[in-house]
Amino acid sequence: MAENKTQPTDASVEDFLDAATPARRRDDGKTLDAIFREVTGATPIMWGPSIVGYGSFRYVSPANPRTRGDWPKAGFSPRKAQLSLYGLKDLPEGAALLPRLGTYTEGMGCVYVRKLDDIDLGVLRRLIAIAASRGDDPEPGPTTG
Repeated sequence: MAENKTQPTDASVEDFLDAATPARRRDDGKTLDAIFREVTGATPIMWGPSIVGYGSFRYVSPANPRTRGDWPKAGFSPRKAQLSLYGLKDLPEGAALLPRLGTYTEGMGCVYVRKLDDIDLGVLRRLIAIAASRGDDPEPGPTTG
């Protein structure tokens, strides 16, 4: 059975966010951390070297049922070019609300935002709450991972 390559680590979320560049990405990352903590009520952990995740769920890949693993219910990464947001469109309710977020682009399993000023933080909070509400039973997982 194949497992997800991106696993939780013991790395410090605070150290990771403090090291983010450029400065705007670092500031946006710290703002996102505060929002995700507030909405999810979860303590963040690092998933792999670059994803800050909140909560987790067990998934089974829709493309290959032998591929399964754990993945954050919601999370983000303050990458140099843009912010990557995870879990916001995985559930039907989140996918339906996503167009109201503001200016963003989509990847297979994530939403990309250039800066927080481009999005509605109230809608973001609702999207995070939807993602955090998913159950713990195995279910179809992220489209990447």
